[in-house]
Amino acid sequence: MHNASLTGADAARRGDAAALAAALRASRADTLGTFATCEAALPALEVPREPTLNPPLWELGHIGWFQEFWIARFAARHRGRYADPVGPRRAPRRANADAFYDSSRVAHPVRWSLPLPDAAATRVDLEAQLDETLALLADTDDHAPGADDRLYFFRLALMHEDMHHEAALYMARALGIETPDARWAPLPLPDPPPPIELPAGRWRLGHDGDGFAFDNECGALEAALPVTSIDAQAVRWAEFLPFVEAGGYADARWWDDAGRRWLAATGAQGPRYLRAAGGWQAWRDGRWRSLDLREAASHLTRHEAAAWCRWAGRRLPTEAEWERAALTQPQSFRWGDVWEWTASPFAPFPGFEPHPYRDYSAPWFDGRPVLRGASHLTQPRMRHPRYRNFFGADRNDIAAGFRSCAP
Repeated sequence: MHNASLTGADAARRGDAAALAAALRASRADTLGTFATCEAALPALEVPREPTLNPPLWELGHIGWFQEFWIARFAARHRGRYADPVGPRRAPRRANADAFYDSSRVAHPVRWSLPLPDAAATRVDLEAQLDETLALLADTDDHAPGADDRLYFFRLALMHEDMHHEAALYMARALGIETPDARWAPLPLPDPPPPIELPAGRWRLGHDGDGFAFDNECGALEAALPVTSIDAQAVRWAEFLPFVEAGGYADARWWDDAGRRWLAATGAQGPRYLRAAGGWQAWRDGRWRSLDLREAASHLTRHEAAAWCRWAGRRLPTEAEWERAALTQPQSFRWGDVWEWTASPFAPFPGFEPHPYRDYSAPWFDGRPVLRGASHLTQPRMRHPRYRNFFGADRNDIAAGFRSCAP
């Protein structure tokens, strides 16, 4: 049924148990490797109490807890997306684990004051949790009908861990921690190719195949799209910085009300992690480096992306326009350099039903924008053209940029 030779996002979403086991091991190796990098830079593992950060020791324990909570402890895991999330569960391996690591119950500010196990004990827990997960996965029939349901929570745990790994890389950059693994370095983009021209037409948003999908990808939305001229790649610093140099951050014409409120609240005069000092420099790995203007503009809020579009006489694409271009023009449409802000609010598709992890999507249907694509910090197996990311419009800790459309 699900071929073990699948790669990348297909292996994560549709691969068999063997491919999934390999991905879980690889994900855990990256989790522990990045944690060790942060541990070496932060001997006390202390980070500022900021809304966009979590204590690294809490993050590490939460990853293992989540996997155990939805797999080893969860009697109804075989029912997949149809499981009752409050069904029977065994007690956690570690006493008080739910009180420590359940992100639905433990308020963010409290996480700094919890009496958490130390790093060594947490690593022991993670090893035992992964061993049990892999043993249960090996006993899972991945060929008979219903295999996608039986593998659902193993896939969910994998992607959850990969998301937290990307968040750890965001934290490392914010704190000036060097991450020497070249896999997570941004790549230069070529000069902008000609835009992709798409005729007016209809596009169906929503997961319609087998394998894994997040709940917010399910359901279906038929969108009538206009003629679209969309950039073939993300906007680079070479295109974005002229807006900054022209005084764009001080010119109210380019900012909507929300953008002007963000400027007033933050005092921003340019992009995060950049400075103009005898040439543009980027803060990376704890020091200022010469900026490669060929890189995709990154760590931008949606306010900044929208302001540049107004200045340039462009607009942000909708998520339907983005997805249609990605799936119908794969040879021309480059994506995966940065998460890309869109003009679409994060909302359920018609027919949406929450999956057992109730807090994943439904609490965030509040008008925040959708981001599409992936970033250079995203695990390749997470890079799927139908994946819908969602953050508040004022977030600039994430590796987010944008592409534009003709108005």
